[in-house]
Amino acid sequence: MSYYEEEDLGRFGEVGKNSPELFEKFMAWYEACQDEGALSKREKALIGLAVAVTIQCPYCIDAFTQSSMENGSNIEQMTEAMHLASAIRGGASLIHGVQSHNAHDKISM
Repeated sequence: MSYYEEEDLGRFGEVGKNSPELFEKFMAWYEACQDEGALSKREKALIGLAVAVTIQCPYCIDAFTQSSMENGSNIEQMTEAMHLASAIRGGASLIHGVQSHNAHDKISM
């Protein structure tokens, strides 16, 4: 048994049970963000997958993997998107190391 259960993705709507008006607004926004616009649905699905991997949401990873595939992406394209997002996250972590260097320099004075 895992903390995350695959079937829970299908239960997402239950989150809106106690505040349906807010959930409906969220869903309208969430769906509108994925509509074709300046970016294609395929591009948006790849962005969604990359972000999902970066924030480590297993439900989002499942949903955006499926969406990426449905919108014409292949595993190589999906993998490149995931690598880019991961590299950005890694770089963001490393650049915050400068804060440690700054603190070190202040303390060492």
